[in-house]
Amino acid sequence: MKTLRLERQGPLAILRLDKARGNAIDEELLRALGAACAELGRDGGLRGVLLASAHPKLFCPGLDLVTLVGYDRAAMERFMSAFSESVRALFALERPVVAAISGHAVAGGCILALAADMRLLRRGAQIGLNEVKVGVPLPWDVTVLLRHSVAPSALTRVALLGRNFQDAEALAVGLADAVLEPDGFEGQCLERLSEFVDKHPGAVAATKRSLRAPALAEMRAREAELRGEWLDAWFSKETRERIQQIVAGLAR
Repeated sequence: MKTLRLERQGPLAILRLDKARGNAIDEELLRALGAACAELGRDGGLRGVLLASAHPKLFCPGLDLVTLVGYDRAAMERFMSAFSESVRALFALERPVVAAISGHAVAGGCILALAADMRLLRRGAQIGLNEVKVGVPLPWDVTVLLRHSVAPSALTRVALLGRNFQDAEALAVGLADAVLEPDGFEGQCLERLSEFVDKHPGAVAATKRSLRAPALAEMRAREAELRGEWLDAWFSKETRERIQQIVAGLAR
């Protein structure tokens, strides 16, 4: 099953999420993402990556709850380990990464966008982390990623209230670096990514590596230790009921 594809445009690459159910994240998508990041990291001619969606009005809605609701604890632990590894691989990629957020990016979709160096939001699209509304905490490595990406003054609104943001509000809290008009959106994003092409690739890679090394080390330090706390919440009675209600709503 196709989940994503790599498209080359000269020195640039488009890493395009292309999965049924609007790019909902399952194990197959995570495996493909990890393999794509490894391939991109080996490409000496690559100067930038655009993380984009094949769905014109949806970037990524988060985890594939339809699939994951049937997982037992061991399977869910395996999935969350793979999720953390894939997000870290994208975050650590030593090439400039621009997220072209052409549609709603919530929960896991927002997390993928946070791993990019620049987030460009289509006007009217929503972005946010709604995990607390579902009944699970943000995983440890996601909290590190969030603190790396947004201002401390925005953390309550983004993480504890679990709100979605769009347009000027998304800019204000730091979930987006720019809001672009829908007409020609992806072309505008490629223009922004092209700004990196004439920069010395070794200097860019070394600088990005230095900027992200502390956050990556912090992610790895406690991610496995605190995963049990996340799993306890996922399998709690109240959260299971809420997830099952969400899945039932998706089936309508």
